[in-house]
Amino acid sequence: MKKFNYEEAVAQIETIVRKMENDQLDVDSMTEQLKKAQELIRLCKDKLTKTDEEIQKILGESQSS
Repeated sequence: MKKFNYEEAVAQIETIVRKMENDQLDVDSMTEQLKKAQELIRLCKDKLTKTDEEIQKILGESQSS
């Protein structure tokens, strides 16, 4: 699997939203794109959560030193 890139995922989500707002998707494509956007959003949330945990750990270590 390709390495997850947060910025690329956000750009893909924005593209999907723009297409939906401009009525550029038919019903079948919309369903597929919504599923893709949902997965990308989940990946982004997971990445942000992990990053936050790492930051908190680093801050905790630096305060206990």
